[in-house]
Amino acid sequence: MKNIHYIYNLIFGVAVILFFGLAYPHHLHYQEQFQLFLFDSNYVWDIVKLPGGISDLLGRFCTQFFLYAWGGAFIIGLLLSIIQLLTLHLVNLGRFYGLSYVPSCLLMLFLLDENALLGGVWAVLITLLASWGFDKTSGRLRDVLLVVAIPVLYWMAGPICIIFFLLQALRFKSQKWYYGVFVLLAIMLVILAYYISVPASHLWYGIHYHRYPTEFPTLLWIAALSIFFLALLMSIPKLFTPSSIPSTLISFVIVAVCMGCFVWKNANFKAEKVMGYDFMARHQQWNRIIETINEEKPNNQIGVTVQNLALAMRGMLAEHGGEYRQNGIAGLLPDVDRDATSPLPTAEAFYQLGMINVAQRTVFEAQEAILDFQKSARCYKRLAQTNLINGDYEVARKYLSALQKTLFYSDWANETISLLGDEKAIANHPEYGHLRKCAYNDDFYFSDHVTPEMLESLYYKNRDNRLAYEYLIAYYMLTGDRDRYAKFVQTTKK
Repeated sequence: MKNIHYIYNLIFGVAVILFFGLAYPHHLHYQEQFQLFLFDSNYVWDIVKLPGGISDLLGRFCTQFFLYAWGGAFIIGLLLSIIQLLTLHLVNLGRFYGLSYVPSCLLMLFLLDENALLGGVWAVLITLLASWGFDKTSGRLRDVLLVVAIPVLYWMAGPICIIFFLLQALRFKSQKWYYGVFVLLAIMLVILAYYISVPASHLWYGIHYHRYPTEFPTLLWIAALSIFFLALLMSIPKLFTPSSIPSTLISFVIVAVCMGCFVWKNANFKAEKVMGYDFMARHQQWNRIIETINEEKPNNQIGVTVQNLALAMRGMLAEHGGEYRQNGIAGLLPDVDRDATSPLPTAEAFYQLGMINVAQRTVFEAQEAILDFQKSARCYKRLAQTNLINGDYEVARKYLSALQKTLFYSDWANETISLLGDEKAIANHPEYGHLRKCAYNDDFYFSDHVTPEMLESLYYKNRDNRLAYEYLIAYYMLTGDRDRYAKFVQTTKK
């Protein structure tokens, strides 16, 4: 029977991997770009010193692998599969075997939210591992470990650890003193509220389970509590009957179909498309963007902005921009919102045009708008580039030194840091040398709304700036300014 359980668990894990790898990869990329995991003692201490710090650290460590979607999908599939096995070992479900997948499936629903953090899943896993290990103890050792577990588990997993104490209270309900554990836990939280500089409410429902500081991670708590309710349900003698292969298969299929429908219905595929455009722009996959828009025209602001940037990068915007769905001049260089997501594609366009200072300001403000106050590896990389182009080498060095402490950006940082101060090498660099020639030399008043005068200034400064030419022609066409269009065309022919 155990072999059958492992086979079903493998099927579940593979299904999770395929979903996130094929249908939801850009949600994983989105998660990765809004954190900067450093192999640095100060960075690690700042995380682990808070309640739930160990699960948060493990979550951030794993999230850095989301740069590669299949790596992230494998990690999620593995974690959810382990949680299912631990649930099965802790709760003897008998013929209701399929219910052991409910907590894992609920956690999968939780992770459909692009702002749900993997630290919450690790908190559940740590709590279940502690429960599994605690079940192997007995006598006075068990009593001592229970008292020790109050601060240790709360420090490792945060308030989700309450599931551990609920499971133990259910298992040893005849020993009334076990319920005093909840009183001790509550007293500890009240004391911590006076000494830790975080809102007291976060001590009760978690500090780093969700990117929104004020958001209560409802699905995460439902998933965790479902383990306790399953144990409570199976404590009713009449409900428990031994499992058989047919009953195990039937319960597995029923739960799999139901939860699969819930996952598919609640997945935000519209946001996935938007994140896909942003991902392609980040990695400058211009041909792939054009192939994508030829198959399905974008119907959102970010998609149109990325579409026009890709067309311009391939010299197609001026002549063929009208063949694609537009959103007026807002589809070219839209006004920048004060959030962490929408400004980044626009900042990419600013950067490629040679509007280096504007790109730098936009990226910096986007990073500061990250809701859980983390830094961004993507933003650090771009800020290093803009400061290098502007000749602010010490500022660029600060960003590059941080990236040298990362796993996936260190090689790039080591290569780029050698350019600092080397004017000849920068001038000969195919990207930085070109953008330095295109960048503005004169100071002028700049508003969030890009004007044709700004684009004209870019073009007349360097007539090799083909991108500025493409954007300027598109600007005139979208605004219907025939006079300025005709004058500009005549000027370029001279």
